[in-house]
Amino acid sequence: MKRALFPGSFDPLTLGHYDIIKRGVPVFDEIIVAIGVNADKKYMFSLEERIKFIEDAFAHEPKVKVVSYTGLTVDFCKELGIEFILRGLRNPADFEFEKAIAHTNRDLAPIETVFLLTSASTSYIASSIVRDVIRNNGDYTKLVPDNVRVKK
Repeated sequence: MKRALFPGSFDPLTLGHYDIIKRGVPVFDEIIVAIGVNADKKYMFSLEERIKFIEDAFAHEPKVKVVSYTGLTVDFCKELGIEFILRGLRNPADFEFEKAIAHTNRDLAPIETVFLLTSASTSYIASSIVRDVIRNNGDYTKLVPDNVRVKK
């Protein structure tokens, strides 16, 4: 069984994340969307909200599971017996950053990173941009799945 971990903070889930997960479904038998928890980071959305955003967005897809974790992603993969990490690439800067992490992970454990290029229509979307649009009362709804809504 080919299982992949798709790690991130998903604060919030964007259409870019959604696209990578959706396109990864035919490649893997199971995709575990893993929300990394960093005690030093300030999140806009609670862990519970982020889990619900992802679960609701993929309620129709039994191959997608959602969990949270702390610590190194590679250690979490080893704990779950997962051999693949799924990552999306938007631009050359993403590639350089993700390449360094992939090489480090492979040094630490026998885990391969699989990269999917983001779709052209979502390549500009980043969670940090979405959060900035939300903070400034902009129309963020074009950047996130329909179920991701800010409570007013």
